[in-house]
Amino acid sequence: MRKESGIISLLKERSNCKTCNLSSLCLPVGISEADVDKLDSIVHRSTPYHRGDLLYKQGDRFRGLYVVKSGSVKSYYEDREGLEHVVGFFLPGEIIGLEAIHSGCYNCTASVLETTAACEVPFEQLEQLTEDIPGLQHQLLRLLSKEVHNDCGMVALLGNNSAEQRVAAFLVSLSSRHHSRGLSSKEFNLSMSRAEIAGYLGLAVETVSRTFSRFQEKKLLMVERKNIKLLDINALSDIGGQCSTETHHHSGRRHA
Repeated sequence: MRKESGIISLLKERSNCKTCNLSSLCLPVGISEADVDKLDSIVHRSTPYHRGDLLYKQGDRFRGLYVVKSGSVKSYYEDREGLEHVVGFFLPGEIIGLEAIHSGCYNCTASVLETTAACEVPFEQLEQLTEDIPGLQHQLLRLLSKEVHNDCGMVALLGNNSAEQRVAAFLVSLSSRHHSRGLSSKEFNLSMSRAEIAGYLGLAVETVSRTFSRFQEKKLLMVERKNIKLLDINALSDIGGQCSTETHHHSGRRHA
């Protein structure tokens, strides 16, 4: 489990884009040190957020994008009846708020799931930098393209798939995303609750819990509180209809 003191000490070191171990996920390939300094100069870094803190609320004016540095964040919207609908989970290196570029306001609320550090990138200043930094505009287009791809993947997942297929695909996606960050693809903590997973997958909480129990009985995984260990990723991939954990899958669903 990630220790709060570890994040605080990391922030005290004033780590920047040059020293960040997630820079390969955020920055364009081949960007020069001088251009990294330009980008670093507009990035806002705050003290750690804690569970329940909000990066922004549904309906807020769009200010900028957020990059998760450590921890995790969920994205959700509330319908007219005030019911919460989870539409995405974000891990280190993933960018939040891209969908707000079009409308000028955030369509969802971004809520912190655990002690989290995040970088805020003001969009107006980022747009200005795209004129000076080769490859930055292409990087933004690539990220937006990935969002369209992810939305298509989520529609397919929630189509006519069974509960087992949805849960398996979700776990394999998390495994893949941890793998791409150099973390363990087989053992990690689930920062989101069963209710949040259920809301994201369009299932009842009891159904998610029963599916986890069935997978455990089949020795596909082991679960102890928040910790999960995937014992047979290939079998889970087959159930979920996905590729291996080497492939980066869905990173978040957006509400349009």
